[in-house]
Amino acid sequence: MHNKSWQVGGTVVKEDDRYTVVDNTVLQNLILSSTALNPNKSTSGHKHAGQEEVYIFIKGSGEMELDEKRINVEQGDTVLIEDGVFHRVHAGNDGCYFICVFDGKRKQ
Repeated sequence: MHNKSWQVGGTVVKEDDRYTVVDNTVLQNLILSSTALNPNKSTSGHKHAGQEEVYIFIKGSGEMELDEKRINVEQGDTVLIEDGVFHRVHAGNDGCYFICVFDGKRKQ
């Protein structure tokens, strides 16, 4: 799915048949998280009060769900997630690998 040069390092915080999520918590104010989402699988989906996020798609393709809207995403795309917006990623046939940057601690 992904090449080691793209990996952000850190600790596995979630892993199941859908995905592997790794958080790098070296910085004091930001979390750098990566997700390897398996083909035709989806993340749980969630929203955060008081927290913005940036998703950067490194490999693969799929759809990003933002509240009631769905947008196609592929390698090289960046999605800005505003405070309080529900978001979920749906991987395509080849799966996808993306990096997420958010402030503070994981709020889920």
